[in-house]
Amino acid sequence: MSASPTILDSSSVLLVGTSEWLLEFETALRMRTGTAVQRVQTTVAALNAFQNQSIDCLVSEYWLDETTGLELLNEIRNETSTFPVIIGTTAGSETIASEAIGAGVTDYVAQTESTEQMIERLLDRTEQAVRSAQRTVTQRERARQFDTIFNDSRTATWVLSPNGSLTRVNQTARDMIDADIDTVVGEPFWTLPWWTQPGATNTDVHHLVKKALDGAFGKAVVPQPSYVNNPHVINLSVRPVENERGDLVSIVVEGVDITERVDLERNLRQSEELHRVTLNNMTDTVLITDENGEYTYICPNVHFIFGYTVAEIEGLGPITDLLGEDLFDRAELADAGVLKNIETTATDKAGREHTLLVNVREVSIQDGTLLFSCRDITKRKQREEALATLHETARDFLYAETHQEIAQHVIDDTPSVLDLDASAVYLFDASTNDLRPAAYSTSMTELNGPLPTVHADGDTLPSYSFVEDEVLFFDDVHDADRLENRATGLRTATYIPLGNHGVFIAGSNQIGFFDDVTRELADLLAATAEAALDRVTRESRLREQDRTLQEQNEQLTALNRINETIREIDHALVQAETREEIDYTVCELLTADDRFQFAWIGTVDPITETLTPRAWAGTEQGYLDSRSFAVQESDTEPAGKTAASDDVTLVTNVAAGLREESWRKKALARDYLSVLSIPLMYNDVSHGVLTVYASTQNAFDDTATAVLAEFGETIASALSAIERKNALLTTSMTRVEFAIDDSTFVLSRLAKDAACSLSYQGGVQQSTEGSYVFVTVEDASLEAVAEAASQLAAIDDVQQISANDTGGVLRLRLTQPFLALELADHGAVFQEATADPTTTTLVIDIPDSIDSRTITQLVHESFSTVELRSKQTLDQSIEHNLYSTFLEKVTERQLEVIQTAYYSGFFESPRESTGEEVAETLGISPPAFYKHARTVQRKLFATLFEENNLSIVDSVG
Repeated sequence: MSASPTILDSSSVLLVGTSEWLLEFETALRMRTGTAVQRVQTTVAALNAFQNQSIDCLVSEYWLDETTGLELLNEIRNETSTFPVIIGTTAGSETIASEAIGAGVTDYVAQTESTEQMIERLLDRTEQAVRSAQRTVTQRERARQFDTIFNDSRTATWVLSPNGSLTRVNQTARDMIDADIDTVVGEPFWTLPWWTQPGATNTDVHHLVKKALDGAFGKAVVPQPSYVNNPHVINLSVRPVENERGDLVSIVVEGVDITERVDLERNLRQSEELHRVTLNNMTDTVLITDENGEYTYICPNVHFIFGYTVAEIEGLGPITDLLGEDLFDRAELADAGVLKNIETTATDKAGREHTLLVNVREVSIQDGTLLFSCRDITKRKQREEALATLHETARDFLYAETHQEIAQHVIDDTPSVLDLDASAVYLFDASTNDLRPAAYSTSMTELNGPLPTVHADGDTLPSYSFVEDEVLFFDDVHDADRLENRATGLRTATYIPLGNHGVFIAGSNQIGFFDDVTRELADLLAATAEAALDRVTRESRLREQDRTLQEQNEQLTALNRINETIREIDHALVQAETREEIDYTVCELLTADDRFQFAWIGTVDPITETLTPRAWAGTEQGYLDSRSFAVQESDTEPAGKTAASDDVTLVTNVAAGLREESWRKKALARDYLSVLSIPLMYNDVSHGVLTVYASTQNAFDDTATAVLAEFGETIASALSAIERKNALLTTSMTRVEFAIDDSTFVLSRLAKDAACSLSYQGGVQQSTEGSYVFVTVEDASLEAVAEAASQLAAIDDVQQISANDTGGVLRLRLTQPFLALELADHGAVFQEATADPTTTTLVIDIPDSIDSRTITQLVHESFSTVELRSKQTLDQSIEHNLYSTFLEKVTERQLEVIQTAYYSGFFESPRESTGEEVAETLGISPPAFYKHARTVQRKLFATLFEENNLSIVDSVG
């Protein structure tokens, strides 16, 4: 056996043939090598062994039974071209050698020397053939392996030349880009579109290839720019390929798309960061323990609830020391897998007690089997309890009837709702624009002292919160600029406006902060109080409206009664023909059907300055005889006060001031509890005083007083009409002449200013524009007097009616009522007035039916200085009747036209003014003037002749 191992030691050789040299070669192989040798004699046996056994080389002699070694070679080459076949012969020739080589023999050995030498050559040739065959198989296997790797669909592969340019690329890499591969083959790998845009270089890829060119293996992670919207990441590995001599023959680059892995790693890192941040910041705490309660995991945020660090929690002992014993039933957890919302209490590091909701779950994480999730619901429990208290407060508010009650309820419930002892409620007083402390806790006064009234000007904190409708929260109220009491012990504080009702204040002596729950509860408490205050205000307004409506109904009822009475009185006034009838009718109807207790009408006696009763009705009981009724404005009975002031006098409560005024005792003795006294005035002329007494207090409200006061003027008007009627029917009258000295009288002032004599002899007319008066001018130029008249404020307009050498007639429009109209309202006739620069005389006719003292008093009241010159009795029955009848037939306009024509001299002969001139003065057309003139003349003649004939007939009869 050979002393040195050869490749044949591990090979199997098949010998075919029976030649001597073949037998010797078999012996040599067995003896000198460890070759597994097998020998067969026929071609069939050789092919069977070749096909069914593992043989590394076949050595055959050329001549075989019934065939040759070339035929065997051809059969083998039909199946493989690489299997080593050696043909040996002792009688060889070039022809045989040529045929053998043509048939694909691995080696051909012909004996040209001794057998030993041939055996040696066969040994060498066999070893070389086996070695060559194995090398070829290895190369082929490697090629197949490379092809398998090269065509791997999961890996992109590039083959580069020794200078780094692309020579070959697999399909996976081709699919990564849209470029034509033929256009990039031969280009430097680091400039290809897999890594760069056209014309650019990827330095990382370039550096990687340079390492491979230096014979070093390298890796790099490279992004692909071709994927713009969905970027990919490729993990490149580069290895150099060398030949047997160690020369670089190529570079193989493999790329794996790790985009998904990179995304997963990035997402994993983000998820880990998210979980880390979440666990560190969430308020729920997660704890994991084993079955003995020993911690295997403690959430980093454990301090949020318990105030301990992770290390301090671990040092506390098992979880039962933290959450308490018997938190849950282990068997129940085993059945359910999870137990939720277990409520328990735990104490934190500072000693504060917390209410927790704990979920317990079975897990299998590292060494832990139980997961505890703890949620702090302390604030929620407090909020629930506060809301329950707030619900009770709201229910209490339903029964509160005043703002004060509601304010006190707020103060009583503030500690339970907000856990703040100091509180106060200010209510707004709209009448003084002030906020007044309505209710406050003892702690508030202890900390702050007495609470002052605050003006609603926005300068102090309560005022600012109320005026600006702004909720204020202070961790330390001493930091507030508007703090009014710098010595206050109040620190944490809130000011919440209660709508238009006031401000709610709550706080404590501790510096702290208002969390969201406390702010919400404070707002809810204030909103509930505001709603209750709104309700009380609405109900108060409704009650006030009900009272007002009831009062209005009562007033309306009373007013209807008064109106009914007035309608009855109005109807009676129309039918009354005498003054006495009017007086008694008014008193009777006012006291009928228990409308009022007593009523009477009195006349002022100018001599005694007292009121004299002239008519009364109702329950008098001697009241009018019990005292005299002095005409004065103080310390007197309401009738006397009204007579003195000509104003309505109302006494709503006779009992008030009982000690100060004696008349009240006599009135109360007759159950007169309220009094109304009304002046009977018409056109500034007094016709007496009507006084009404009621058996109840406040019997005369504003409406009733106004209606009765207006009714007093109606009564006075009716009395005035009766006086005028009686004056017209009276033929006997007294003519009174007065001398007056008063510069305010328009005729006196004009006579003095114009230095002339003036006379008025009737003809006054009243219109909406004023009073028209005709005056005759003597001893002066009419134009000069007209000019002087136009300068007087009492004269609004001047027209010249007629003129002559010594004067003429003027029509004056006065701004104030003329005395003649006031006298007419009393039934007297203003016959004449004459004035010169020094003296003014008035002539007035007073019918016998009129009290001359009334007219005399009127004249004295109208002028500053009055002197009675003369008084005489006249009988003007015929003239008076004719004049009255004539006035009843003409209209005011017709009377104005005929008076203007008369004073213009239209009826003089020759005429001083034409009809056209008179028409122009009146502002009418000439035909209209002539029509009015003829109408008045016809009515005048008809009155004269018809009444005269009637008088003649009466006298004859």
